[in-house]
Amino acid sequence: MTSESPLVPVDGIRNIAIIAHVDHGKTTLVDAMLRQTGSLTRANEGDERIMDSGDLEREKGITILAKNTAVRWRDTKINIVDTPGHADFGGEVERALQMVDSAVLLVDAAEGPLPQTRFVLRKALALNLPLVVIINKVDRPDARIAEVIDEVYEMLFDIDAEEHHIDFPIVYASAKNGWATLEAPEGLENPHIHKEDPKVSSHHGAPDNVNELLDLLVDYMPAPMHTPGHALQAHVTNLGASSFVGRLAICRMINGTIKKGQQVAWMKTDGSTAKAKVTNLYVTESNERAEVDEASAGELVAVAGLAQVTIGETLADPENSVAMPLITVDEPALAMTIGINTSPLAGKEGDKVTASQIKQRLEQELVGNVALRMFDTDRPDAWEVHARGELQLAVLVEQMRREGFELTVGKPIVLTHLENGKTMEPTERVTIDTPDEFVGAITQLLASRKGRMENLVTHGTGWSRLDYIIPARGLIGFKTDFMTETRGSGVIHHTAEGWEEWAGEIRARDRGSIVADRLGQTTAYAITMVQERAVLFVAPGEVAYLGMIVGENSRNEDMDVNIVREKALTNMRASGSDHTVKVTPPKLFTLEGALEFIADDECVEVTPQSIRMRKVVLDPSERARTAKKRRQGTAGAGATAE
Repeated sequence: MTSESPLVPVDGIRNIAIIAHVDHGKTTLVDAMLRQTGSLTRANEGDERIMDSGDLEREKGITILAKNTAVRWRDTKINIVDTPGHADFGGEVERALQMVDSAVLLVDAAEGPLPQTRFVLRKALALNLPLVVIINKVDRPDARIAEVIDEVYEMLFDIDAEEHHIDFPIVYASAKNGWATLEAPEGLENPHIHKEDPKVSSHHGAPDNVNELLDLLVDYMPAPMHTPGHALQAHVTNLGASSFVGRLAICRMINGTIKKGQQVAWMKTDGSTAKAKVTNLYVTESNERAEVDEASAGELVAVAGLAQVTIGETLADPENSVAMPLITVDEPALAMTIGINTSPLAGKEGDKVTASQIKQRLEQELVGNVALRMFDTDRPDAWEVHARGELQLAVLVEQMRREGFELTVGKPIVLTHLENGKTMEPTERVTIDTPDEFVGAITQLLASRKGRMENLVTHGTGWSRLDYIIPARGLIGFKTDFMTETRGSGVIHHTAEGWEEWAGEIRARDRGSIVADRLGQTTAYAITMVQERAVLFVAPGEVAYLGMIVGENSRNEDMDVNIVREKALTNMRASGSDHTVKVTPPKLFTLEGALEFIADDECVEVTPQSIRMRKVVLDPSERARTAKKRRQGTAGAGATAE
C-alpha cells in the first residue's frame, strides 16, 4: 500500500482520554462507567477510585501514572485512558494523548477550569483531538454552571483553539452519584447537543446512570483510523511489567495486525533496528489484562518479549518497517540532587543505602518516565535529577523511601538557559482562591517573589480568585507562607506557563534555623529553654545529631543549641523551686514541606521511618568557613561588576 492510500475508520473501537484538573472527579467518573457496564471483577467491586491503584495515588487522591481501562457499550469497546491532572506529571499526559483519538474534558461545576486544565487541554488541542466537555459535580450547592461553561470558552480562546474545537457537546454529571445527562439543569440550555441530533443515539436512560454519556462517546467520538492492507505499525507509548513475563510494551496499534509468536522489527530510539519475537500479547478488558492471540489496528495492546524496549519506539513488519515519530515532552524545569544518606544515623532504618542501589533505582525510573533526566555530579554517590516540577521529584523520593531506601535530598533549583544572550527561566501560571480578607497579604507575598497579576475576580461570595504569572523559583517555599497568611483556608493551583527573562533576585526564607550542636536524645528541659524564641520540629525523646535542624529561629540567622541538655540534679530541694512547664507540640513536615522549607545550605535526610532536615556541612566550624568564603566570593563578584 502507498502512503496516499485512504484512511478508513476501525469499527467497534473508541480510544478516549479523560483529562481534568486534580480532584475534579475524572477517576470517580471512570469508576461509575466500570460499575454500570458490569466491567468490574468481584475483587474490585467494593473499591473506590479503582484507577488510582498506587498507595501514593490513593493517599494523595490524585492520579500520578496514566492508566487505561475498557468498557463495552452497544457492541463497541471504549478504551479509556485516565490521565494525571497535575502538570508535574505532564510527561504522562503527553504520552497518554498519543494513544487516543478524542478527549473528554471534565470540569468542576464550582471551581471551573484551573491552570492544569489549561495545560492538558493545550496538549490535546495541539494533537487536534475532538472534545466532549463534562461539567461534573452539578449537584454541589455552590455550583455555578453557566459561569463555568463561559470560563471554558474563555480558556479555549486564550489558548488559540480553532473554530471546530469550540463546537463541542456538553454533558452534566455527578460522578460521585453515578449519573450523567445531556439535559441542561433548569434555567440552562445545552446549545450543542440535543436528543434530536442525528449524531447522537436515542438510547437515553433516566438521569440515574451514565448511559447518555456512553451513548455520546460511541456516537459522537471518532473511531481510530488505519490504512487497509498496510504492514504492521505499533507505537510504544507506555511501559508495564508482569511478574510472569517481565517488561511489557504498551502499544497503540496504528496499522496492520500483530500476533503472538510473530517476529517483528524493533525500531529503537537510537535509529537501529533489531528483530524480536512477541512472546505474549494482551489487551485491556474492563480493569484487567486479557491474553489474546492477535490484535488489529486501533487497539491498545501490551506486548511481551522485548526486555529493553523504551517509550517512543516502533514495532513493525520486518519486510516493510516504517518508524513512528518519537514522543517528545516539555523540557524539565527543576533540578534536585539525590544521594546516599551521609548523616550519623545512616543505615539504621533502611536496607538500601549504597550508591549502586540508588543509581540502579534512578536508572530504572528513567526507563518509564520520559520527563526525567539524570546527570552525574562531582561526587560518585550523588546524582542530579531533572524533572518537570517539585511534586514529581517529591513523589519519586517518596516511592524510593517506601521501598526501603535511605537518601539525602538537596534543595530544588530551577533550570535556566540562554536565549539571544539573555538568561531565561521557567514561569508558572498560578491561580489562588482565597477569602477576600487575605487578598492584600497574598498580593504582597507574590509581589516580593516577582509575581505579575493577570486577573482578579471577586465572586461576591466572600471569596476572590487571583491569577498570576510568577517565576518557578518564586514558588519554592511559597506554600508554607501562603497557608500561614490565609490561616489554612486558601487554595493554590499552578502549572508551567513558559520561559521569560530572569526576573532578578528573589527574597529567600527570612528566618534562620535552630541547629543541634551534638548527638543525643532531645529532652523536655532543653526544649522548654528554646521554645519561647523558636518554632521547634522535634519532641522530647527523639534522636538529634550535630548539624540537624531542630527548629526555625525567630531571627534571620542560624542558632546552634544544645537540644539534648538535661537538668542538673542536686540533693537539695527547696520549696517552690520545681514548676511545671508545658512543652509546645512540634511542627511536623511532610516530604514536600521539608523540601520547601530548606535553605540553600541545607538538605533533607529521607529514610523509611523519618524525614529530617540538616545542614549540608554538619560541623559548625567548617560551616562558618564555607559561609565566609561564599560571602567573600559574592562581594568579589559585585566589586568586579562595578
